[in-house]
Amino acid sequence: MRLAPLFALTATAAAIASAHASTVIDNANGYTLNANNEIVQFSSLAIDDNGRIIAVGKAADVAAKAPGAKHVDMQGRTLIPGLIDAHGHVFGLGEMLTDLDLTTTTSLPNALQAIGNYSKANAQNPWLIGRGWNQEIWKLGRFPTAQELDGVVSDRPVWLKRVDGHAGWANTKTLQLAGIDDKTPDPVGGKIMRDANGHATGVLVDAAQELVERKLPQPTEAQARQILDKALAEMARVGLTSVHDAGIGVGQDRLYRDYADHGKLTARVYGMISGTERDFDELAVKGPLNTYANDMYALRAVKLYADGALGSRGAALIKPYSDEPHTHGLLFRTDAQIRAAMEKAMKKGYQVNVHAIGDAGNKQILDGFAKLMPKWHTDGLRNRIEHSQIVQPQDIPRFKTLGIIPSMQPTHATSDMNMAETRVGHERIKGAYAWRSFLHQGSKIACGSDFPVESPNPFYGLHAAVTREDHENKPVAGWYPNQAMSLKEAFRCFTLNGAYAAHQEKVLGSLEPGKWADFIVIDRDLFTMPTYDIYKTQVLQTWVAGRQVYAKQ
Repeated sequence: MRLAPLFALTATAAAIASAHASTVIDNANGYTLNANNEIVQFSSLAIDDNGRIIAVGKAADVAAKAPGAKHVDMQGRTLIPGLIDAHGHVFGLGEMLTDLDLTTTTSLPNALQAIGNYSKANAQNPWLIGRGWNQEIWKLGRFPTAQELDGVVSDRPVWLKRVDGHAGWANTKTLQLAGIDDKTPDPVGGKIMRDANGHATGVLVDAAQELVERKLPQPTEAQARQILDKALAEMARVGLTSVHDAGIGVGQDRLYRDYADHGKLTARVYGMISGTERDFDELAVKGPLNTYANDMYALRAVKLYADGALGSRGAALIKPYSDEPHTHGLLFRTDAQIRAAMEKAMKKGYQVNVHAIGDAGNKQILDGFAKLMPKWHTDGLRNRIEHSQIVQPQDIPRFKTLGIIPSMQPTHATSDMNMAETRVGHERIKGAYAWRSFLHQGSKIACGSDFPVESPNPFYGLHAAVTREDHENKPVAGWYPNQAMSLKEAFRCFTLNGAYAAHQEKVLGSLEPGKWADFIVIDRDLFTMPTYDIYKTQVLQTWVAGRQVYAKQ
């Protein structure tokens, strides 16, 4: 790979006001992007007392700007900017690490065995809660049932979220507690799955999950802190130095501020308020929080939902599902309702980030932005569509003309390729997971994982973006490889583009003078290794604002 000359960064350092360098990182195989979208290689990095970069470049040049600093020898290991996940669920990750994890189960019997074992090991818990099942991986051909759960746990309520979070599986005890029977009507934006005789089967899709979730015990303060601690530790372990948390409420906001105040945040959090209802009304009293505690926290966006997910057939499609012609999926709100929610947030100056998976969901939100943005002159908000997953080809250019950021998750393509084309057919798949189409028109894709739906490991995302293959390197040459990214494009999506999508590109996303010293040290050279091995990359160290927050043991 052709590299930009070192003076592209070292010359910039001269413009930085005089600051005391406390630490110099030496003998690194360093890579970063610069303002000209060039990959720059360097060996040294100087960091001031506050955790900002004051010089990047050759060892002698950096040392001259950092007299008296402590030197840390990287022993030739590869150093890159800390990676940014533009769409994750931090507390959801912590819960996944606390509760029953079914993501590795390969069949229904395998899952039932895991549930039974977990139940015996956690007999003291009043509820059995977990996540991660996927009937497509199980090759079940249907959803699981309450009766099957009853066979392993019947004495207490069980609630297990599907891997995408858009469906839940309950046992009979849970259905009874939630007041769900065969006569319970489907709520707006949700569906109670029923058998051929009209009996509720135990699976609830999208908004129907609320019937159960309002009955769930809420975590105590101590439990919430434990959940956050586990999530932060895992994020540091995989090299995430910044995460956009896609949907938080008053309680999470309070914890984030407390952790930021006490130096306990080991990753930067860009928060999105969940919805425009009660939590928004409370959190938005003073308007957007653009930055807090030296850019460790921000709350300047709102997260809304247009539809559900493809795996549970809740994603809203313009034409029926190819593998289930009697359904189009679910739009959660009417055009007027979703537009009113978007407008409420825009009027307050918040970036609006809307979950849209299906082509009908994406079209609804694009139409909403087209009507609202001229009215409120909100071009500077950098509004986003989260997932932008199945889009009509004629709607893709509208992202660019409207200035909408496609916030996309590369591993969704490699996780969904076992069922996506079956769901939408050969023609609609041309506008699905269409990264190249968006990049070709100049859209800035912000990459994430949607953890815990997917692994938070960003190297899985980089691998999927570049190869469009799974971890067995299948399919050979990739799934619809014409939509793959180059390595530099994928690297940018997880760094500078992620920062841009959070209005933070002036302080994050690359290792340049004046920016925060957020970086990771990895066990191989990302830019010379075979792309099919990217997912094997291990993080050795994670640093945030010049402070080491993780070291591999």
